[in-house]
Amino acid sequence: MSLLRRIFGRKEEERPICSAVVPAAGSSTRMEGTDKMLAMLDGTPALGHALLALERCPLLDEIVVVTRKDLIVPVSRLCRELGLTKVTKVVAGGATRTESVLRGLTEIRPDAAFAAIHDGARPFPSPALLDAVIRAAWRCNAAAPAVPVKDTVKRAANGLVLETPDRSELFAVQTPQVFEASLIRAALHRAQEDGAILTDDCSAVERLGMTVTLTEGEPENFKITTPLDLVLGEAVLEHRD
Repeated sequence: MSLLRRIFGRKEEERPICSAVVPAAGSSTRMEGTDKMLAMLDGTPALGHALLALERCPLLDEIVVVTRKDLIVPVSRLCRELGLTKVTKVVAGGATRTESVLRGLTEIRPDAAFAAIHDGARPFPSPALLDAVIRAAWRCNAAAPAVPVKDTVKRAANGLVLETPDRSELFAVQTPQVFEASLIRAALHRAQEDGAILTDDCSAVERLGMTVTLTEGEPENFKITTPLDLVLGEAVLEHRD
């Protein structure tokens, strides 16, 4: 019996069940022939680092990986080799990110109250980042980590500047993006019905008029997109060691 129960004579508050959906079905068009999900970082594929980070998070109960059909076997083998006990399914994705995430959400356990959607190409979410964004979603139903934009941003068309937004109001949003499960399902279904093209899942919730809470992101939680990012990834691992 825990100290709290002995002192107060009542049950500790039970936390909600939270499942993770990991979209890893990208085409890696900017990686010059290398598949970013299986690109090696210190001997482990980038996707493996991301899954290990989620596996070690005590607030996550299961992981569903959504990948390309041709990667189902190698990704399943990777999960076994890394001893990932929380990965319950590896399923085929769809033609778009929205379709892939929806397929993953269909496969999570039915009692999951929340869903954390994390890019398979973001290998380095820290335990503190994961803890903060999941707890924020429990309070507010929708949350995502973000970092302030460092550079001055210009909005332009045809090579001509239209305006310079206030940098203090601009943030680069990362993953995992965590939502009440029924909310994100409804939001993504609506986006799919409307033919909306989304680059992140918060956008689907925002389209419904819902507010997303931002938590503190981390520079190391970047997305592997180009070969240069692999060099940066090796530097992150060396710094951590």
